[in-house]
Amino acid sequence: MRAIKKVKKIIEHSPESTTGLVYSRLILSLEAEEDFRIKELYKLNAHDFELALELMKDWRIDRFYIGKAKAFDMATRASDLASKK
Repeated sequence: MRAIKKVKKIIEHSPESTTGLVYSRLILSLEAEEDFRIKELYKLNAHDFELALELMKDWRIDRFYIGKAKAFDMATRASDLASKK
């Protein structure tokens, strides 16, 4: 199971726990591309800390693929426009 799904389940089961709150703030900061206080991660136990690192890795990979998809879409549009001329 991917880290994002694991974290989602943790937040769903205990949204007001320290772990749920840290994960929620981390996801919100990643999505908004805002600063996240790294010391928040130290509130997590070792397993949850590792899961947070996995989450950030997955998030970064997903951003790469989303960027690639957007570039492909733009290239396709440009090609279509050029072929219509």
